[in-house]
Amino acid sequence: MIIRPATRDDLTAIVTLLADDPLGAAREDLGPPLADSYHTAFDAIHADPNQCLVVAEDNGSVVGTLQLTLTPGLSRKGALRGTIEAVRVHATCRSRGLGARLIDWATDEASRRGCVLMQLTTDASRNAAHRFYDRLGFTPSHIGYKKLL
Repeated sequence: MIIRPATRDDLTAIVTLLADDPLGAAREDLGPPLADSYHTAFDAIHADPNQCLVVAEDNGSVVGTLQLTLTPGLSRKGALRGTIEAVRVHATCRSRGLGARLIDWATDEASRRGCVLMQLTTDASRNAAHRFYDRLGFTPSHIGYKKLL
């Protein structure tokens, strides 16, 4: 299994992963054709040096993904933060360490780029994800809020 930068050719596989649970199924649109908004978003991510969209590939198939965002900020003495978003592992590949490998990749990449803090949010209903992040050393130290616009 390799972790590599995502390409436009991976978009359908990534969106399929994002849609493969009750929460994602209500938010994503698998088309066909794949909505133009996914291509626009991919192009914006790809053009931004503070964004890393990667896939995990096994035997030529995309089986996982995540997005790492590097955010400069004034707090913590001007620290750079790494934020992990949209972590997904194909249902047939779960509980085999792939998610941990993706998170390790993101942590290593963020550290290499000078981040002093890693952060993420996960839906309050994702109890298995909470246990997963706890095992990886993340602390549920904050309460996150969202507002749909």
